[in-house]
Amino acid sequence: MVLEKPLAKKIPKIEQLKLDSDHLVNPLREQLSSDEMGISKDAYQILKYHGSYMQSNREIKGKTKDFQFMLRLKQPAGDLSPDLYRLLDDLSRDYGQGDLRATTRQCFQMHGIRKGNLKHVVSSIMNIGSSTVGACGDVSRNVMCTPAPFQNPAYDAAREWSKVCAELFRPMSPAFNGIWLDGRQPAKPSVWAADVQKYNIDQVMYHDNGRGIIVKNNVEPLYGDRYLPRKFKIGITVPGDNSLDIYTNDIGLVVVLGSDGQLEGFNVMVGGGMGRTHNKANTFARAADHLGFVPKEDCMELLKSIVATQRDHGNREVRANARMKYLVHTVGIDAFKKLVESYFGKPIQKWHPIEDFKYNDWMGWWEQGDGKLFYGQHVENGRVKDEGSFRLKSAIRALVDRYNIETIISPTQSLIFTGINPQDKAGVDTILREHGVLPLEQVDPLNRLAMSCPALPLCGLAQTEAERIMPSYLARIRALLNSMNLSDEEILIRMTGCPNGCARPYMAELAFVGDGPKSYQVWLGGSPVLTRTAYPFMAKMDVDALETTLEPILAMFISDRYQFEQFGDFCHRVGPSAIEYFTKNYIPGSVKASA
Repeated sequence: MVLEKPLAKKIPKIEQLKLDSDHLVNPLREQLSSDEMGISKDAYQILKYHGSYMQSNREIKGKTKDFQFMLRLKQPAGDLSPDLYRLLDDLSRDYGQGDLRATTRQCFQMHGIRKGNLKHVVSSIMNIGSSTVGACGDVSRNVMCTPAPFQNPAYDAAREWSKVCAELFRPMSPAFNGIWLDGRQPAKPSVWAADVQKYNIDQVMYHDNGRGIIVKNNVEPLYGDRYLPRKFKIGITVPGDNSLDIYTNDIGLVVVLGSDGQLEGFNVMVGGGMGRTHNKANTFARAADHLGFVPKEDCMELLKSIVATQRDHGNREVRANARMKYLVHTVGIDAFKKLVESYFGKPIQKWHPIEDFKYNDWMGWWEQGDGKLFYGQHVENGRVKDEGSFRLKSAIRALVDRYNIETIISPTQSLIFTGINPQDKAGVDTILREHGVLPLEQVDPLNRLAMSCPALPLCGLAQTEAERIMPSYLARIRALLNSMNLSDEEILIRMTGCPNGCARPYMAELAFVGDGPKSYQVWLGGSPVLTRTAYPFMAKMDVDALETTLEPILAMFISDRYQFEQFGDFCHRVGPSAIEYFTKNYIPGSVKASA
């Protein structure tokens, strides 16, 4: 090995808990059968691997917490079948809080489930060929993919290999069937497993090249008794398409086609991640580094090698530094590459030149390449609900029931309806309009580009608002832009209620990161095409100071920008010191763009 495996020390509590859980069984099984409304802290940690978080409404005060559970699905490549949507629609109505939320990792969350109903909800999802396994926990999370359903070799490969990765890194513990299905197999196998059956993934998973990848005589051949040090995220796309924030993943794969137009292999990037902690400089957001290229026939073995590297050398002592990005940062990309090669058994080839990345959310109507259409439906902050005259949840059910539409959840919390016959286009539009859903041209570009996390009132980590306040922030920013004659400016804005980065704020051109009640950090300078991280500009901004904070920054943008330069690129070029100096000397109302 290039590096020796870390010497054994006293095992941190969370690592001991994983060891004692008997591969994610205890103490969860016993806790779920108790009469208590909630579960213990230890059971809660194990429940995450099963796809659920225990929550309570933090705005309801009292000695006894009103515990409920959020359930997150596993949906590789964001795939959502008609039958699965019907089931989720019904389950959220009957056992949840009545809505669904599209996440930034292309899966649905359901909130408000009571403990007594959790087994029924989870088993129903498993029996229809879906899953919640690995949606949370220290394992490979939901595998992301460009959501564009174009029918061509590059996009086909991206979708297929998203499912390959999902199967390759699925936890193998019998705990899931044991707890939720009383030891039985699901009524239907997972739909993505059937799609990639030809790859013989279990055989590849257990293949031992003798270089330390496989944990021998273990229920979990890749994860072992302690699973990974922290969560692990994989994303796949094609050259030129950065609709999924590819640089924010632990592993990013980019499809490379050969001269025959068919899949040759993948460019591989490693070490991306968003989470950080306020006032701890040793935690930070990081964009991934380019590792190299791997031929398709070696791809699974290389991916296993990367995961084994993180499993064996990731920081298990300090959980805040346990993500693979810190390992890559600490040893450097060259040493990390050598370490991976020591497991892989061969040199990693050089990165292949590819088309520059661009950002597209794939909203609106598109031809998908097989004579059919797809339609991208913007969903503000991912919340699929019926509220007053706005009845998006019912609209989707009507589309699914009438046209049996397949759906893809996008990385921007929106939905893409796929495989639509051209003669049904008008009917799809009619159903959406009849349910109060605006056409895309009536959606403000700021809202279309924006993302936020759920935050209050249910997230236990939230320090302030995000989803509930984001619409008003966007409206205020729109008013400010209009007043400065910047109406045509499109700025990618994101907001989170804490520094963990669920809405990937540190990649945005402008971000607000909650750091206390009614207070946000301001981040600037992320790339409009999502290839670099932003920088912190202001440590604390009161919610009422939004306009006075942004006006001088926009004024400098008007005065000093290059032709066609976008806001994030401008802020990156001039840097925080120049913006701060300009701000101190700015006279409010003194600068406007030419009308």
